[in-house]
Amino acid sequence: MRRKLVAGNWKMNGSTSSIRELLQGILGGSAEVAAVELAVFPPFVYLDAVARQLTGTAVGWGAQNLSEHASGAHTGEVAGPMLKDLGCVYVIVGHSERRTLYGESDQVVARKFAAARKFGLKPILCVGETLEERDQGVTEAVVERQLKAVLDLEGVASFADAVIAYEPVWAIGTGRTATPQQAQDVHAFIRAQLAALDPALASQVRILYGGSVKGANAGELLVMPDIDGGLVGGASLDPKDFLLIAKAGC
Repeated sequence: MRRKLVAGNWKMNGSTSSIRELLQGILGGSAEVAAVELAVFPPFVYLDAVARQLTGTAVGWGAQNLSEHASGAHTGEVAGPMLKDLGCVYVIVGHSERRTLYGESDQVVARKFAAARKFGLKPILCVGETLEERDQGVTEAVVERQLKAVLDLEGVASFADAVIAYEPVWAIGTGRTATPQQAQDVHAFIRAQLAALDPALASQVRILYGGSVKGANAGELLVMPDIDGGLVGGASLDPKDFLLIAKAGC
């Protein structure tokens, strides 16, 4: 049985005071959703403060990105060992905003996935199509290509300690959401890609849905057989909504 994971991607939001209050709200209700794993992903500059507040609790934390390099002359980048030093368990790689706004190719994402694993972090690999690609009927081809870049570099066994997040780009920050069946279809396709290489492993890999998940729609999404939780954006900044999503996974 795959344990649901609800991961809050705070993106470029927050302040010292707002984050303290947000975490207090999440921690205050976390016992009621103990069946679900919770994790939050603050901006880099708040990782230390988040770590101090969450150490010893049931809520984990991770980073929104990492460098493919371990150290060196890479001004403005953050390396995997630094994240591990701050107690991060997870790191998001290949988020659609990194791919579309910052030009990260499938190959760069694959190298970041490899770097995360090398330094003891669990990557959350994001895959998904744009609205144009969905309208063209190439959703599966796009997702397969994005997965293949990682599989070619790291092999299917690398997914034993990784998570996948399907995030249709057209449903992020737009208020639009894939229907539960649309999401389930892509999740099932992803699992089938892994199962073709290692059926046992594929049955254990958690695949999250990451397209405008909210408390209002989480129940109908998380009941789907291949949806193992959510990579939550805006709703993760509201502790009540975040916990409502988690409750839907219990």
